[in-house]
Amino acid sequence: MLTFEYFLQQLVTGLANGMLITLVAIGYTLVYGIVEMINFAHGDVFMLGAFSSVTTLQALGAQAVKRVANKDQPPIPETYLWLVVALITSMVFCATLNVLIERLAYRRLRRGSRMAPLISAIGVSFILQNVGIYWKGVSPINFPRYIPQIDLVKAFGIDSFVRVTTKDVFVFVVTVPLVIALTLFIQRTKLGKAMRATAQDRDAAQLMGIDINRTIALTFLLGGALAGAAGLVSGLYNNTAGFQMGFSYGLNSFTAAVLGGIGNLNGAMLGGVFIGILGAMSDGYLDARWTPVVIFGTLNLVLIIRPSGILGQDLAERA
Repeated sequence: MLTFEYFLQQLVTGLANGMLITLVAIGYTLVYGIVEMINFAHGDVFMLGAFSSVTTLQALGAQAVKRVANKDQPPIPETYLWLVVALITSMVFCATLNVLIERLAYRRLRRGSRMAPLISAIGVSFILQNVGIYWKGVSPINFPRYIPQIDLVKAFGIDSFVRVTTKDVFVFVVTVPLVIALTLFIQRTKLGKAMRATAQDRDAAQLMGIDINRTIALTFLLGGALAGAAGLVSGLYNNTAGFQMGFSYGLNSFTAAVLGGIGNLNGAMLGGVFIGILGAMSDGYLDARWTPVVIFGTLNLVLIIRPSGILGQDLAERA
């Protein structure tokens, strides 16, 4: 029986998934906002972030906490340190990888036709997928169960019909501070102002003394770092990862960026949360097989009414 309690439970799930989608969507919208390029390889950077984080966790002693976590008991104290190390490692790895991709595959094509970097991004995506296959194989891998599935509402002695687990809270604890920190960085720092100036008019920003190449590289670095964080959080939340996860998450994240208004940071956040909730409601009330139809059907309706997205602005195309 579908009740209001069931609706609230799907809402909690949708919010958690929406925050993950937001982290990846920000990478798409940052790059497009500055260089007007759709980096189709970004989803696969996220996938390699998940692989790098699980490799780090396994190296730091996944087997040592497996017995504890499988019984839904709080992990040993060292686990929290290992999670921080894995998060930093994944963010640094993906940030470095994204900067290298920009430097080697995209920079020389920046002044060329718009089709050239697009084709290059698709090629890079295939390369990264094969790196993932070589790294972890074609079969899905299991993440160490570092985050026990504990119902926090009941743990505090509250009789509630909504189940909020430690995994749901973990997603918000990691993603919300990262999104806030990125927003403050772009709005308050000199480098953030350089990014906004470059997004508004690249040539004018260069005439004002802004290093365009460094600013664009910084954009790829920030987007890659968030993708790395999303890779770790997604793996721990779903307890699995695979080389195809970059395509599925990347598609939803790109949809979220377009829905919210690609190039708009707040739009990526809004779109990510909206897609997460919409997908959870479709899974719960219809069927998971219909979820892509619901998501892309909603995207089409929004774009028909507002082609620039919910928070997007209709600007003249830059030469």
